[in-house]
Amino acid sequence: MKKIGLIGGMSWESSALYYRLINEDVRDRLGGLHSARCVMGSVDFADIERMQVAGEWTRAGEVLANEARALERAGAEVIALCTNTMHKVAGSVEDAISVPFVHVVDVTADAVRAAGVKTVALLGTRFTMEEIFYRDRMRARGVETLIPDAPSRAAVDHVIFDELVRGIVRDESREAYRAIIERLVSDGAEGVILGCTEIELLIRPEDVAAPSFASTSLHARAIVDAALA
Repeated sequence: MKKIGLIGGMSWESSALYYRLINEDVRDRLGGLHSARCVMGSVDFADIERMQVAGEWTRAGEVLANEARALERAGAEVIALCTNTMHKVAGSVEDAISVPFVHVVDVTADAVRAAGVKTVALLGTRFTMEEIFYRDRMRARGVETLIPDAPSRAAVDHVIFDELVRGIVRDESREAYRAIIERLVSDGAEGVILGCTEIELLIRPEDVAAPSFASTSLHARAIVDAALA
């Protein structure tokens, strides 16, 4: 089993979910008392969030690239970012390392295509929904994405930053997300990407009628695939 390097802290709720999913998958595949060989570099999300808001993506990329280098020096043989939004600077991370990097958008797009779905709704932070990095990479792999209207994007983003990253899960927010997803399905979405790790704390497959693609769960499984390859 290769040692996994995780760049986390964005948020720590997200990182905890990644850690649990990866270790559960290793246990299920290998049995017994097996767990993942991994090392994590956890950044201060407050610093990263300030860079996001200020549009300092190059600086944020440098911070995460430094974390990736440190993980490789610590023996990581495959590296991943425990976040969707910061894949906007994934290129900086990939350029900084010589070991494989597992990209969340590629993994998610492949799952969507395998399900026979061509158009999906995308929920995530406002950066993930409004910036083109996620949608363009999905399109390059044959998947079109629809995003909510501006008021709905603001509502989705609010729940993420003011509730979910703080460990707050509210039924009212779940219902609001369900209504947004239903509108996007009416607009032509055949499924929905839960494109923010923390959304998986709120929305479960049974909460929506359309097929859902939980990017974190898909990503964690692909990380284990790479570690066991």
